[in-house]
Formats: sequence, C-alpha cells, structure tokens
Amino acid sequence: MSVTTEMIKNLRDRTGAGMMDCKKALTEVKGDVEQAIEFLRKKGLAIASKKAARSTGDGAIQSYIHAGGKIGVLLEVNCETDFVARTDDFQDLVRDIAMHVAAAGPLYVKREDVPQDLVDKERAVFVDQAKDLGKPENVIEKIVDGKIDKFFADICLVEQAFVKDPDKTIKDLLTEKIAKLGENISIKRFVRYQLGE
Repeated sequence: MSVTTEMIKNLRDRTGAGMMDCKKALTEVKGDVEQAIEFLRKKGLAIASKKAARSTGDGAIQSYIHAGGKIGVLLEVNCETDFVARTDDFQDLVRDIAMHVAAAGPLYVKREDVPQDLVDKERAVFVDQAKDLGKPENVIEKIVDGKIDKFFADICLVEQAFVKDPDKTIKDLLTEKIAKLGENISIKRFVRYQLGE
C-alpha cells in the first residue's frame, strides 16, 4: 500500500510527530495507522531513554490558579535549552502539568522522592491486610508489590493518569514531548496550595 500525503497528515494530527517520522512509520507498517502510532510510541520511548541522562538547565516556572481562587500551583519544568523552553509545545506541556497538579493533588514528583519510612509503613499495612485475608506467604509479596505500585500511582505526579487523557500517565506525556522536541524534559518540583489547608 502506498503512503499518501493525507495519511501522513492524519498520523501527524493524531501523534504530533514530525512529517518525516510519520512517513517513515507508515512506510514501515505498510500504511496501518494504528501500527504506525505504536511504531512512533516505541521510537519516542527509545529517544526519551537516550536523552534522559542529558542535563536540563533551562525551562519554565508556571503558576496556575483553579476553582475560583481556591487552589493554586507553582511548578518548575526543565528542558535543555531556552529555545525549546519558549516553544508553544513546551509551554502547553507546562500548563497542562500545572493544571493536572491542581486537579489530582500529587504529593511527590516521583517514587524516589517518597520518604522510605512512609513506604515501609504502607508496606506493613498492606502485609497485615493480606495476612488477614488468609493469603499464603508466596502470594502476599505479589499482592503487597501491586498495592505499593498503586500507592505510588496515587501520590507520585509522573505515575498518575493524566487528567485530560487517562490512558496516558504524566511520564507518557513527558516521553511524547521529549520525542517531539528532541530534548530531555524533567519535572523539577511543584507546590500545591489549597485554601484552608
């Protein structure tokens, strides 16, 4: 099947990837759009992992006020250069993440930021719950690991489902932008204020 300009435009609209990347993906999978999307996602993951070690010394600080002034967020997202920091794509990403923080109320950026004593307390509670259900020892560990992963997904920003597209995590969103913009992007920190807290 030949790849048409319309197919390339459609894939670009759906993924935000560059025209040449879309053409290459469609050619690779013989015009199947769904497979091309998957091809681009895998390529994005590979690009993101290569760029993960690169320094992010530029970026933006975004403020976001929500719910009639009842919730406010300050967020710092870093990238490698001022050029990328000023692009609409990067600015939209920072705004989306700030809005997500306001809506979802994460406590930490990533699981490595969660204090170990808090993780240990949660693990102990989950072990006790599994034992109370009478589960065998070899099953308890798997149950507890699953509950710990869920715990991290609830409180860690990068592991939360994105409020505007619950099929993606914030980490997936970052990976897509890294692939599109060609620079490493990282969430440095955030503060979420809620009136009365």
